Amino acid sequence: MKYNFIFKEDIMRFGEKLRDLRKGKDMTQTDLAKEIGVSLRTIISYENSNSYPKKREVYSKLATLFNVDINYLLTEDEEFITKAKTKYGNHGARQAEDLVAEIGGLFAGGELSEADKDAVMRSLQQAYWDAKEENKKYTPKKYRTDDDNNE
Repeated sequence: MKYNFIFKEDIMRFGEKLRDLRKGKDMTQTDLAKEIGVSLRTIISYENSNSYPKKREVYSKLATLFNVDINYLLTEDEEFITKAKTKYGNHGARQAEDLVAEIGGLFAGGELSEADKDAVMRSLQQAYWDAKEENKKYTPKKYRTDDDNNE
């Protein structure tokens, strides 16, 4: 079985990026919440890496407010999601986005270190790839890509 591990040690998490950008603009969490139209609790959850914006509109508002490229805010798990989209189409991308969002929810209220959270995230992402690989045999031949047939 072929493994494609994704290492994220050098990737800044969304919550860390948001906190840095907010502090760089001397904004409080309350100011930020009012500015983009979400609750203070939501901002706290974002910055504690417990959740991610579910709507692209929020990312857009943040990118505009902080004058950064929207891709800067999306890159944390974007590689995983992009790879899922490339390999399994829009359905695969949605599954990957849901997985990332759900994994983030697992950490709510927990006391795991960032290294442990990253290890859990990597393990669950790897489980996604393994499950996709195992289930490939159930995909009708007409839906298989050339990449699937060459592996």
